[in-house]
Amino acid sequence: MGDHMEQPYGSWPSPVDAALAAAHDGQPEWVGFVGDEVWWTEPRPAEGGRRALVRRTAEGAEEPVLPAPWNVRTRVIEYGGRPWTGAVRDGAPLVVFTHFADQRLYRYEPGGEPRPLTPLPPVAGGLRWAEPRVDLARGEVWCVLEEFTGDGPDDVRRVLAAVPLDGSAVGDRAAVRELVPERHRFVTGPRLSPDGRRAAWLAWDHPRMPWDGTELLVGEVGDDGTLHTVRTVAGGPEESVAQVEWAADGALLYVGDRDGWWNLYRDGTPLCPREEEFAGPLWKLGLNWFAPLDNGLIAVVHGRGAAVLGILDPESGEVVDAAGPWTEFGSTLAAHGERVVAVGAGPRTGPEVVELDTRTGRARPIGARHRDAVDPAYYPEPETRVFTGPGGREVHAHIHPPHHPGRTAPDGELPPYVIRAHGGPTGRVPCVLDLEIAYFTSRGIGVAEVDYGGSTGYGRAYRERLREQWGVVDVEDCAAVALALAEEGTADRGRLAIRGGSAGGWTSAASLTGTDVYACGTISYPVLDLATWGPGETHDFESHYLESLIGPLAEVPERYAERSPTTHADRLTAPFLLLQGLDDVICPPAQCERLLAAIAGRGVPHAYLTFEGEGHGFRRADTMVRALEAELALYARVFGFDPTPAVPKLELGT
Repeated sequence: MGDHMEQPYGSWPSPVDAALAAAHDGQPEWVGFVGDEVWWTEPRPAEGGRRALVRRTAEGAEEPVLPAPWNVRTRVIEYGGRPWTGAVRDGAPLVVFTHFADQRLYRYEPGGEPRPLTPLPPVAGGLRWAEPRVDLARGEVWCVLEEFTGDGPDDVRRVLAAVPLDGSAVGDRAAVRELVPERHRFVTGPRLSPDGRRAAWLAWDHPRMPWDGTELLVGEVGDDGTLHTVRTVAGGPEESVAQVEWAADGALLYVGDRDGWWNLYRDGTPLCPREEEFAGPLWKLGLNWFAPLDNGLIAVVHGRGAAVLGILDPESGEVVDAAGPWTEFGSTLAAHGERVVAVGAGPRTGPEVVELDTRTGRARPIGARHRDAVDPAYYPEPETRVFTGPGGREVHAHIHPPHHPGRTAPDGELPPYVIRAHGGPTGRVPCVLDLEIAYFTSRGIGVAEVDYGGSTGYGRAYRERLREQWGVVDVEDCAAVALALAEEGTADRGRLAIRGGSAGGWTSAASLTGTDVYACGTISYPVLDLATWGPGETHDFESHYLESLIGPLAEVPERYAERSPTTHADRLTAPFLLLQGLDDVICPPAQCERLLAAIAGRGVPHAYLTFEGEGHGFRRADTMVRALEAELALYARVFGFDPTPAVPKLELGT
């Protein structure tokens, strides 16, 4: 690139603007086969954030299936789940999907119009459906039904249900068959055995989250099409079964973590016992990390930290991984014959739909293909590292140093760094190309993504470090990474920031009120006040999550107050940016408003930006642009640099 010009960190000119980052936000999800065709959903940030259904025809053409405003996404458990399924009937595709706006199930055959299959509920969005599977023999769709029975977020029931394909339930709720009496608070979609005589599904109850413990249930399918003689065959309060499927020969395959790692089992026998994960946290109904093939092999997404795609031979216990530029695969996978499709990404490749031919071992991108939106010379060059936290514990992180093909900083200047705390908190960060990170690194701002204690991918013990320690371990681990980067001369000790959304917003706020490590922070759609974030204020799925993260409220009420950033608003002195969707039912705006009320008149520089029509996590391009530019403007102001090109100034009130 010739000579490098000297320019202060933060002010390097970058072709990665906020609009570009927003346009590439999100990834393909929910891959599946309809006959021989591969179908999936993908985000459309420029179209109000809707999820489009896309098909790849036999000729290799990629085409959207439903025009706007159709939005293929379910609100079951608020985080959603598998929203569509397909089958071939009389040689043509028949697709069933949930439409986001009204949450009804629709039937669609290309060339026609979508037709509803479920009734309009008395409460808007009060009947929700996920994990549909078409049973052509019975003329039904088997799925999960979530039904709201009252006005509160906790007034809800979930059951396995069968919806007639002929539309007879549209005017008659009673035409929806409930397959088994309601017995658990949460259920996943039923999987029918190859002979059609048994069904398997997962279930759990408050206060457990699905990664704490689930039960694997199997029931017999009666002549009347309902399930009876239901028994628990695996799982329990201390074992998380994350997925179940039937092998072609009728054996029951599942992933459970009874030995401390999510490993694969066949009828209770481990197939490939390793200290690595063959599954992850079940944040959405129908996530899948393995898919059995007709020949007895099993496609798996597995790893320690990073998760890659491989083929497991259950006889030998050996796994052969797919070759290619993809170092991370998502929790969506489908198999058909000897073909496997998944979603893969890498440090220089955005998420794309990848097909693996298990005969040849050849993998290739077939959908949502990555195309470089800018010169890849501007992409981050991350390294995955292990740091030492308090007590000598390991802390995993991805470090993205400032990187630019034509700029360096003046001698002696150290770069500002932004520590990113992921949401969840039960989750992890994949080390893949993210233009939102490139937006900062290409301007001369380092980014460190921390898989703090409590993160998944490193076994159950690492995940359980956060048990009753939320607001402590996550804060300590992020600070350990930040201070280590400063101490080794990688980052400027005086120019460290922290940012995060949802549970990461909590960690950011708790870090600003509980440490003196950071000069400023960005807090998005956060939890801030524990005593009010629970039954009644947040949604049902997470309403008892704090019992494992903090402890039972009745037993440790003082801990709920002591940990909350709102309690310690008087310690907040660093400038901060607060970002909130006004339609968020998971972390409602009231959480932000309590913090703002607590700092009113105290002279803390801050900005509060709210977004109409946005829920938990931003999906619209214009929202994402404004949020990202505001974040850069905060760092520019606090760290003392001028972005090139300029971004709108951020007004900080006190």
